[in-house]
Amino acid sequence: MSTKKRKIQNKPNIATLVKSYFISHIQVFFYSLGQLSRAPVSTLMTSMVIGIALALPTGLHTLLKNAQQLSGGWESTTQISVFLKKNISESHAQKLKSDIQDWTDVAAVQYISRKQALDEFQKLSGFGDALKALNSNPLPSVLIVKPKLTDNNHQLTQQLLNKLNQLRQTDKAQLDMQWVRRLYAIMDIIERGVLILGGLLALAVLLVMGNTIRLAIQNRSKEIVVMKLIGGTDAFIRRPFLYTGFWYGLFGGVIAWLLVSFALLSISSPIEKLSLLYQNQFELSSLSFFATLMLLALSIFLGLVGSWFAVSRHIKEIEPE
Repeated sequence: MSTKKRKIQNKPNIATLVKSYFISHIQVFFYSLGQLSRAPVSTLMTSMVIGIALALPTGLHTLLKNAQQLSGGWESTTQISVFLKKNISESHAQKLKSDIQDWTDVAAVQYISRKQALDEFQKLSGFGDALKALNSNPLPSVLIVKPKLTDNNHQLTQQLLNKLNQLRQTDKAQLDMQWVRRLYAIMDIIERGVLILGGLLALAVLLVMGNTIRLAIQNRSKEIVVMKLIGGTDAFIRRPFLYTGFWYGLFGGVIAWLLVSFALLSISSPIEKLSLLYQNQFELSSLSFFATLMLLALSIFLGLVGSWFAVSRHIKEIEPE
């Protein structure tokens, strides 16, 4: 009875096993960092390669998001010029303005009378004296209709344009935002190009990590043989190399963030000056907190995956003779 009780007391409980498991992982975690600190130059060079490979698509993606934000501001200024027929009186034009204002897909309507249109044209065109020679005002009254935009939906704007053209009081309704649509099409192409480039550079990071871990395994081949002779499992031998991949990924992600942040900071001032020339107050936005976390997570993930494949392949090749 006492022997059975002694065996039960000697059997480790779950809490002890979990504690021992985490302690061993923490030890290997910092051990792998210490191994990298012994070769700072090679560690920095490998991390720089990873950081540059990740910084390029990240920087392009950030610039693309800024361009989309800027074009969204241009899109918000979309307006439809409705040229009314010359026989429409001002009272009828004002009533038409009120009716259009009540449409659910219209945000605002501005009325420009024929006299206001002529005065504005005289000021801006430089042909004031020539226009005074005319017997009558050749310009029609105009309604400036600003549509409600939902997620830059061009189809809704086109439907509103068609509806305005069908009004009997309308001579012509015109929307001059084709260049914005072309800009969005170009940005869609660039966005796909950034995704393709990011995929290729992510593959390059995996190859760099695989080669780095392969060299590390070769340098420690004798140590691995000894571990296997004393009963070390593949999981135990694999662990420090996986944490090495973790550290490389983390360092590479931090370097990528620094490079992108420095690049955006260096071009923010010229962009602000350019926006002021166009009477705009656009400010270049940098990487957000969520985007930074995603960059670090992706970098660490690539480091771990590259290490996993390299270790799983090359450890099996090292066996005691």
